[in-house]
Amino acid sequence: MNKLNISITGCMGRMGRQLILSAKKDKSIKIISLTENKLINKKLVGILPELNTDKAFKKTNVIIDFTIPKCTLEVLKIATKLKKSVVIGTTGFTKKQESLIQKHSKKIPILKAGNMSLGINLLMFLTELTSKSLGDKFLSKVYEVHHKHKKDHPSGTALMLGKGIATGKNKDFYKLFGKKYFNKKHFPYGKKINFNSIRKGAVIGEHEVKFSSGKEIITLNHEAFDRSLYSEGAITAAKWLNKQKPGLYSMRNVLEF
Repeated sequence: MNKLNISITGCMGRMGRQLILSAKKDKSIKIISLTENKLINKKLVGILPELNTDKAFKKTNVIIDFTIPKCTLEVLKIATKLKKSVVIGTTGFTKKQESLIQKHSKKIPILKAGNMSLGINLLMFLTELTSKSLGDKFLSKVYEVHHKHKKDHPSGTALMLGKGIATGKNKDFYKLFGKKYFNKKHFPYGKKINFNSIRKGAVIGEHEVKFSSGKEIITLNHEAFDRSLYSEGAITAAKWLNKQKPGLYSMRNVLEF
């Protein structure tokens, strides 16, 4: 059986280590290289981590990247040069950085998702349907909780859900983007989409979308209990992406929602 060669960036991070575990369990996957932002003189699963270079990615089929925006864009430059596919799980991109990713996707296959889990992508789909059905009579807001080490807020998943609300209304998400709250017990609905981010303990991820007419409230929510949800989703995405033409894809494409 021909194995899919993958490279994992940010291999010492939480998701990097989880991706290694999930990849090792999958007999159709071979980890060809691991990278970090600084040299580490310690092998992981028999592989010595490297810096992000042409050499590190030369023999790979798909690069899986869960790092930070600056690193992701560096990886995309190399991947585009070498014509390699990239799965992006990194979050916190600016609008300008999103445009750069779009440009790279014209030359290589890129799958970008703020969340790789089946449940979250189903929640995204339901959020769009609910928003479309309820229309402008209902106000909406997004709530999310993550572990205390997560730096970006709102989370990439919360932003995905916000975009789902905007898509359902057939409106520009950036024009509907409301206020950002941090570690608040309560936060208001608004004519725009407000976000509240909680950072505490070791929470893997909780996300909630609420719609209110003032007379009733509709709530859609999802809780994650195991980080392997995301790493296994990323491995599935890598297998799917390896067969695609250049373009910008999402987990919706993989799961056919």
